[in-house]
Amino acid sequence: MNRKLKFGALSFAALIGLTGCGLSPATGTVPDANPGLIKADQSLDKDAKVTVTSKSFTEQLLLGKITVIALDVAGYNVTDLTNVPGSQPARQLLLSGDASALWEYTGTAWLTYLGHEKPIVGADKQWQAVHDEDVANGIVWGKPAPLNNTYAMAMNREVADRLGITKLSEMSKLDSKELTFCVDPEFNSRRDGLTPMLEHYGMKRGSQVKEDNVGLYDVGAIYQATAEGACNFGEVFTTDGRIKALDLTVLEDDKQYFPSYNAAPAFNAEFLEKNPGVQDVMAQIAPLLTDEVLLDLNYQVDVEGREPADVAYEWMLNEGLITAP
Repeated sequence: MNRKLKFGALSFAALIGLTGCGLSPATGTVPDANPGLIKADQSLDKDAKVTVTSKSFTEQLLLGKITVIALDVAGYNVTDLTNVPGSQPARQLLLSGDASALWEYTGTAWLTYLGHEKPIVGADKQWQAVHDEDVANGIVWGKPAPLNNTYAMAMNREVADRLGITKLSEMSKLDSKELTFCVDPEFNSRRDGLTPMLEHYGMKRGSQVKEDNVGLYDVGAIYQATAEGACNFGEVFTTDGRIKALDLTVLEDDKQYFPSYNAAPAFNAEFLEKNPGVQDVMAQIAPLLTDEVLLDLNYQVDVEGREPADVAYEWMLNEGLITAP
């Protein structure tokens, strides 16, 4: 059985802007569910409405569908507007009130939306800073999940066994011929990318890390290139399902170079004022979303080819958040 969820009308300006970006509304179909740990909110007005949006990559689709299912079970009249192409269009929907809720990343908000040049060290401090500053924009941040979808360096199994290192700080002790990297052009040149990372961990680019030892790849090609041994260290994202699929080993960022990109539910403030109970629903979900959980869920979609809504539904069933009808 499937429940059809309707689509809300976008404002004319938002619709025009998003159409230009190639907006394709979500299918609006999620598996039917009954309350579990998430209960129906009996205090809700029968016409209580919520519009859930997400960006268009796998993890965002999963988080979006989890939210759609959860709020439907809680009794909201849910509009599914997941699968928006790009961070800025999704952000604009939330700012304008055309969307009510979006899972967003603290690092993205701090560095991209709020315009700061340097991240704040520490996941909790970074979330608090974003929370405090974004209120002025009409966005309220709920408590973050443990999952931190940030940058990392990974090795294939053979390299991990041969070099015997587990932390980024241990790279500086390696012979320079072992310091070979697969990165995308943006990470290669950005101010929080490869060169500052090497300096942060005591390595100098151009001498200890030779320019010929840095290979540039499309983001999607880095994982396979690293798995096949084109380099010893590949740039990855910590919750990407291809880490599991290709048996890659992620090095610990033990000196906290990379920004925190913890996911947290962000709400349009006007919507939240009218529907404060939505935070309680999301607070039940957030603590369960770890790096390991998203690695597995992303793997099921990207590698096994399953639908995000089905993967989200099955995970929620297994966690007891919902029950089958």
